[in-house]
Amino acid sequence: VMNQRNMHDCPKTGPGYPSPLAAMSGPKETLLYVTAIYSGTGRDKPDFLATVDVDPSSPTYSKVIHRLPVPYLGDELHHFGWNSCSSCYGDPSAVRRYLILPSLVSGRIYVVDTRSNPRSPSLHKVVEPEDIISKTGLAYAHTSHCLASGDVMISFLGDKDGNAAGSGFLLLDHEFNLKGRWEKPGHSPSFGYDFWYQPQHKTMISSSWGAPAASTKGFNLQHVSDGLYGRHLTCIQLAWGELRQTLDLGESGVLPLEVRFLHDPSKDTGFVGCALSSNMVRFLRPRDESWSHEVAISVKPLKVQNWILPEMPGLITDFLISLDDRFLYFVNWLHGDIRQYNIEDPKNPVLTGQVWVGDYFQKGSPIVAITEDGNTWQSDVPDIQGNKLSAGPQMIQLSLDGKRVYVTNSLFSAWDKQFYPELVEKGSHMLQIDVDTENGGLKINPNFFVDFGAEPGGPALAHEMRYPGGDCTSDIWI
Repeated sequence: VMNQRNMHDCPKTGPGYPSPLAAMSGPKETLLYVTAIYSGTGRDKPDFLATVDVDPSSPTYSKVIHRLPVPYLGDELHHFGWNSCSSCYGDPSAVRRYLILPSLVSGRIYVVDTRSNPRSPSLHKVVEPEDIISKTGLAYAHTSHCLASGDVMISFLGDKDGNAAGSGFLLLDHEFNLKGRWEKPGHSPSFGYDFWYQPQHKTMISSSWGAPAASTKGFNLQHVSDGLYGRHLTCIQLAWGELRQTLDLGESGVLPLEVRFLHDPSKDTGFVGCALSSNMVRFLRPRDESWSHEVAISVKPLKVQNWILPEMPGLITDFLISLDDRFLYFVNWLHGDIRQYNIEDPKNPVLTGQVWVGDYFQKGSPIVAITEDGNTWQSDVPDIQGNKLSAGPQMIQLSLDGKRVYVTNSLFSAWDKQFYPELVEKGSHMLQIDVDTENGGLKINPNFFVDFGAEPGGPALAHEMRYPGGDCTSDIWI
């Protein structure tokens, strides 16, 4: 195992980059792949993978230039990842060629070839849910990560009946054949969602959303009290798939979703965004002791008028960390803001940037926030190229150099329909946020707006994003 410093000086042998710092000097992105959803919108069309031109010098800048529809209806493409990443850097036979697209509702897995024609990727293979269920019992696919072995691991949220107790992890080999479950029998987490592994600390940590039988039908607060949503992190021994520790985050950590370690592979620290509690929770394991946790950043609920409840949580749904581990970015899907924090001291994050792109509180909306002194407040959200911004920021993707954040606004069709019905009716969009990496700060780029409401097949919902080839923002280093 090599540390970050000596990996930076190693000759290139496999995919990605030898270290996070080396990745920051990689080429500027020109294309972006985006999952676009028709499932759950009432439009009888398959979801598709969109290729978006993000090269400012291109005549098709900020346009969808290719659409790859999947062959089935009702999949709900969600998160996706690569077949190999920087964890395979020492393997000269590994190539970052295929995108792995799990389907959250159907459980189907698509493998997409991006190398033959990066601007027009093609479908390579389909792993059918019937095979997955019959061989593993897993359903409701979510996060995909490559492993240093060349295998691909995918988290599943439950069994075919939507019970969270059926959650676990699927392994595909390098040709995307089913290998079975990854974790040992009896060592599955109580809930499933996202995961991240840290080889130098021999640990994988997974988060917990909710039982698919509940979450796929929209959000019901009673289901939290009924125990159908999680508040735990599961710590699993990486080499053997053995559950070693469960961290109960308590009321400060309800609905822990995205989980990230710092990129420096020697660090024992990471964060998880807890949606309903609207807290960023830091976890760590000093000197090989047990893992512990603490609230690092807290977003207070806003007192509001003319909404379904008297208080509105921020609802942190996605976050990411810059490759140099200097900045952490997260979104509040309901409040409508994107935040930037300096985390050079992970114990004491400092807010360095904030921009409002959501519509609940923007001027002209019937919903207003009530400040501590009793006054009303609304955010000043600009129109972009004549387009009013709708819903709130949801998925974010950072450029390698850390200077651009791309953002979409669809969470999950059932939740979109519940909280932002206009989003389902009119479709979503993608924005670019310019980042000040010297002093901190965020600013909307007025020249970039991708309108998924104007799709030829009708308004679509834009979700996860990935760059071709050089995408290392979700890579894991060893």
